[in-house]
Amino acid sequence: MLKTQERGIQKVREEAEKASETSPKVGGAYAHYVLFVLIIVYVFNFIDRQIVGILAPFIQEDLGLTNTEFGLLIGLAFAIFYTTVAIPIAWLADRYNRVNILSIALATWSGFTALTGLATNFIQIGLARMGVGIGEAGGSPPSHSIISDMYPKEERASALGVYAMGIP
Repeated sequence: MLKTQERGIQKVREEAEKASETSPKVGGAYAHYVLFVLIIVYVFNFIDRQIVGILAPFIQEDLGLTNTEFGLLIGLAFAIFYTTVAIPIAWLADRYNRVNILSIALATWSGFTALTGLATNFIQIGLARMGVGIGEAGGSPPSHSIISDMYPKEERASALGVYAMGIP
């Protein structure tokens, strides 16, 4: 049984390597441009994720939220949806148009971030934060996949490292 699994894993590795060798890599200036745009999107992803925490005192005072309610908003309401939706979105990014998935995700999290600003109570802001989590879950998987398509494997780790600099 173990040898069968090992052979299966080896076959998958060989097919993946063969596919990566035959797939066209763009590279060059265009790849750098795409990477730059993806970094800008990632920066907005992170800002939209953190904006509620940054504005915490003002939001708590305005909506009369307790520390527990606010903790649920910036933690649980966001994190549950972000982590559970990311896996199916990554699956979609492997099979469908990654640019469209990323565009839909960007529009979704931006729209829900705007709705967060319009919220007048705990339930509304909680639902908006859930929407932000769902939208932001679609940010990194397609971006990683696009970067992998744009750079040859020798440059891919560096490109992904540069992309990750979008957070700091």
